[in-house]
Amino acid sequence: MSDKTRRVLVDTLYARPTALMFGALNGVLASAAVAFFTDKSTFYSLSFLLSSIAILRVVNANHLRHHPGDISIFRVETAYTVGAYAYALVLGLIAGASVQLDLPALAQVLMIANAIGYGVGVCAHNGARPKLAMAQLSLVSIPIFFAMIATHSRMGAFMAINIVLLFPAMYGVTFSVFRTLRQSIDAAERSAQLASNMERLALTDHVTGLYNRAGLDRRLVEILATADERAQVAIFWVDLDRFKDVNELKGHQAGDKVLRETGERLTRLVDARGIVARFAGDEFVVVCPVAERKTAEKLSEQMLAELVRPIRIDGERIELGGSIGIAMLPDDGISADILLKRADLALFEAKADGSRQIRFFDHSMARDIAHRREIETELRRALRENELAVYFQPIVELETGRIRCFEALVRWFHPERGEISPDEFIPIAEESGAIVTLGNWLTAQAASVATSWPEEVRVAVNLSPLQLKVPGAALGIISAFREAGLPPERLELEVTEGLFLEDSPNIAMFIEELSGMGVRFALDDFGTGYSSLGYINQWPFSKIKVDRSFVSGSQAGRKSDAIIRAVSQMGKSLGMEIVAEGLETIDQVRAVREAGCTHGQGYHFSRAVPAYQAALLLAEERETAPEELFRRRAG
Repeated sequence: MSDKTRRVLVDTLYARPTALMFGALNGVLASAAVAFFTDKSTFYSLSFLLSSIAILRVVNANHLRHHPGDISIFRVETAYTVGAYAYALVLGLIAGASVQLDLPALAQVLMIANAIGYGVGVCAHNGARPKLAMAQLSLVSIPIFFAMIATHSRMGAFMAINIVLLFPAMYGVTFSVFRTLRQSIDAAERSAQLASNMERLALTDHVTGLYNRAGLDRRLVEILATADERAQVAIFWVDLDRFKDVNELKGHQAGDKVLRETGERLTRLVDARGIVARFAGDEFVVVCPVAERKTAEKLSEQMLAELVRPIRIDGERIELGGSIGIAMLPDDGISADILLKRADLALFEAKADGSRQIRFFDHSMARDIAHRREIETELRRALRENELAVYFQPIVELETGRIRCFEALVRWFHPERGEISPDEFIPIAEESGAIVTLGNWLTAQAASVATSWPEEVRVAVNLSPLQLKVPGAALGIISAFREAGLPPERLELEVTEGLFLEDSPNIAMFIEELSGMGVRFALDDFGTGYSSLGYINQWPFSKIKVDRSFVSGSQAGRKSDAIIRAVSQMGKSLGMEIVAEGLETIDQVRAVREAGCTHGQGYHFSRAVPAYQAALLLAEERETAPEELFRRRAG
């Protein structure tokens, strides 16, 4: 029997103190009446002893009832047992003495009925402890049994036999009550254990064993409710970098191992000071009391160091990293919901600043995020209501001065805000996922316009890295040029070097599928990122665009000229077009042409213009003599 079950069974002995009090009172009154009417000292003594025991039992029961957890179960059970045995024995002695001393018949009946009734009653009342009940029945009955035998009468013998037969009947009743109580308690205990297990499962993440979102909500409220008014508590919202790639490339089992290892590292850092929860996906929330803001900053740096430290999965080294947003109690809020929201905002800012960043919440973040959400909502509406427009900037062949391609650029003319810069809404489109819809729309619009141009003029569209990573991204591009009726050879897709930092299978499939259909690819902003000849060797680029910073930026000079010459020579050897961006003067045009660039783009030739002006540029080109065209644009 478990201690818990035993405690419940023992507590039933004290469950009805009123019944105990009336039972004791009944025995005391009966013994006192017999003593008074017979006026015998023996009965006065026994009655006084019975009354004392009864009072002590009632006082003890009342005390234990009001202080159930203060006394050990052994002492509780012992106190009841001693009192019960003493009361039963004295009551039995009084009844036996009334027979032995040949008191008046009614006095004998009163005490015998009282004693036997008490013995029968405790068998039901104390059924939770059957040995105790049977012992009480024995103690109250044995003196009467021997007193009846001592009468040497047939009626006394018959009475003694009747008392003996009472025992098996009461035995059956007592153990029946015990079994019923025991089964009920066991069932309740199993139900409580099941409920506890279900609650634990509901509050625990099955992969890491940490708190899940529901568990975090409960524990965070408890921590904040018990925190001292002057205490500071830090909420760290942690997000892993490139975890999705681990799942896609290594499988979900490897991903689960990464999550477990990350959870263990964070748990070791905070130890018993705080809690760690897996909030969702690859996000963790750590709650920890801190002495001051600097303590939180130091702890966050330790967390980031653990995230950056490589993880070995099945002997393979996996490097991730992460970003952390922090909110502080009480500076950033006093409720769990507000603190979590503000830690999330800080994480958003940290991720926006790049990988492996830590940011504390600042109230300006709330304003920034509200502005972003507003722009995001307006952008989705603009896509539905055709507020966006496509502009085209020409890319000119430097040898002839003729337009060989137009780069399609999206412009947003808001009815109230006026023109919104792409530098403002494109990052928001990428963050919200609207970039996929925007990119497909831009490609479809540009392809439709390009069908009216001469066949030798191509159209170029910039693609966001996020757009390429979406499964099935190629379908949107294919649908765009097919519906427009544009040959795939006339479509050029520009990608940046940052795209290839992540080895995503979706990117490889996208480029292979479209290049196999004839779509051309250009490497944009070459020289500003993690430039590598490996990209050029690995992927089917037909064009390299040298960033404007080498042509007209503050770094332009002898070194940049040498870089342009080297890139141009490489491109010539590989049969690639080399486009110089940001050309603003005729001198810059001549310089890059002499350096080996084959094409140019910039304000010198034209700003980005609407579709009808792009058509006018092509019409003007057809009506202008080649020498004059060259002199104007590339001479």
